[in-house]
Amino acid sequence: MVMKLKDRLRETRRQRGVTLLQIADVTKLSVSYLSDLERGRTNPSLETLERLAAFYKVSMVDLLAGVDGWGTQSRESLAPGLLTLVEKGVINEEIAQDLNRIELRGERPRTEEEWQELYLYLKLLMKPYLSKQDESVEEG
Repeated sequence: MVMKLKDRLRETRRQRGVTLLQIADVTKLSVSYLSDLERGRTNPSLETLERLAAFYKVSMVDLLAGVDGWGTQSRESLAPGLLTLVEKGVINEEIAQDLNRIELRGERPRTEEEWQELYLYLKLLMKPYLSKQDESVEEG
């Protein structure tokens, strides 16, 4: 599923547990403008995207990765919980990148446990369709 910029901005803010007011204070963008961005009522300038990326301490590539099919994400841009699963060796980075694209009814898993549960369910569901080579890649 291709993510819209408005959804990425809202999701990033929620994942970081910050308010529009907190972002506005640091970036010097108005709360109403930030709200309009998250609702898709307006499009940000390159300067605005740079300010938001700086606020979140990510590159613009990571901020925009996967938005309307643009770019791929770095390891550091994985959703909370997914990076932990990669670091623990539970899943590989390729699988984590695939899982990172999943959104269910506008929401995504938030914890390591929720991501692992989703992964195990999808693995079970997809098992008949995976080749032996795919299964060995998962474990690697």
